[in-house]
Amino acid sequence: VQLQASGGGLVQPGGSLRLSCAASGSIFSIMGWYRQAPGKQRDLVAVMSLNGNTNYADSVKGRFTISRDNAKNTVSLQMNSLKPEDTAVYYCNAQNMYRMDYWGKGTQVTVSS
Repeated sequence: VQLQASGGGLVQPGGSLRLSCAASGSIFSIMGWYRQAPGKQRDLVAVMSLNGNTNYADSVKGRFTISRDNAKNTVSLQMNSLKPEDTAVYYCNAQNMYRMDYWGKGTQVTVSS
């Protein structure tokens, strides 16, 4: 199983970024994104199930949108109205039907003027 994430970078407050993650090696019941800020635990950002159900962190609702292409085994996160507190390393996550978790390498998102 491999998860290859792309996107991230430096953006000014109020700006937008898009993260993408391509998975291979399995069919995943849940795919999504987590983030970890310095000195903090890794927290859920947004996840989507195979049938399209979503779960967002309260802090990103209305600003972030998760999407998924089951045929291509990809998951994306459109991040709008970014805030400095969104600064973190973002990790792609995929969970298979046996509830085994797989993680991609993190990608840095920095929101700063």
